[in-house]
Amino acid sequence: MKSFHDLFSNITEHPLLNNLILAATVFVIAHALLRMIRVIMNKFINKSSEDLRVDPTKYKFLKNAMNFLVYMGALIIIFLSIPELEDIGLGLFASAGVFAAILGFASQAAFSNIISGIFLVIFKPFRVDDIIKVNNIYHGTVEDINLRHTVIRDFENRRLIIPNSVIGNETIQNFNIVDSKIKNFIMFGISYDSNLDLAIKIIQEEAMKHPYFLDNRTEEELETGQPAVLVRLVEFGDSSINLRAQVWSADPSKAFDLKCDIYKSIKARFDKEGIEIPFPHRTIVYKNAQD
Repeated sequence: MKSFHDLFSNITEHPLLNNLILAATVFVIAHALLRMIRVIMNKFINKSSEDLRVDPTKYKFLKNAMNFLVYMGALIIIFLSIPELEDIGLGLFASAGVFAAILGFASQAAFSNIISGIFLVIFKPFRVDDIIKVNNIYHGTVEDINLRHTVIRDFENRRLIIPNSVIGNETIQNFNIVDSKIKNFIMFGISYDSNLDLAIKIIQEEAMKHPYFLDNRTEEELETGQPAVLVRLVEFGDSSINLRAQVWSADPSKAFDLKCDIYKSIKARFDKEGIEIPFPHRTIVYKNAQD
């Protein structure tokens, strides 16, 4: 197969002019290739940014990096295709390779974050405004995603800046990735002397009255008459009958508010209806000290 230099060596009688034509042709091809790549990248980045709900300008780095890579590749082809420049080019690129190796070693963490950020763009494990839990430690709402780090706003309104290389290697629990609805398991303990059926009825009524309550029953469950709030007796405790209510809400934030509110309202109803919530008792025995 002929090299670029062989293809352009006989165009004119002047070797310098042939070399100039070769260089111009390589840059034209590189420019056309770059335009095609940029069109594809723009579509991909805009689509990914829309899915992640982030500003597409955050990924401008990818476009600039692609410009550098394509034109650098064209420059390498030109230097290696022109005999007069080959020795100079090999020396320059060898020196550049050593410099790049040093720079790469010194910037491993930065490049690791960038690569992990690209993977976040491609695979989209979470988006802005998703509520996530990272490794069962960090819990909050995704506020921003860029190529270096992810910003999470926790429920105390603090910002957690997590490098992408870290968050990309952790187990992520996403409460919104497919379905944001959440089922609360709410536990109640009543005394053995209390009316069990009345307690279940009170729990169901108070839960269904809350504005954040969501009736998530299927058509089959509606037809069979399953209650909107399912309350089960799960355990006979040492001093209480333990009940567990399943209460649905639209998202985790509303689920938390609902849980707190109905604890309060059910406690008030229990007091009014004579349902006792047992609490531990201690018997203290005093003994006289003996000599």
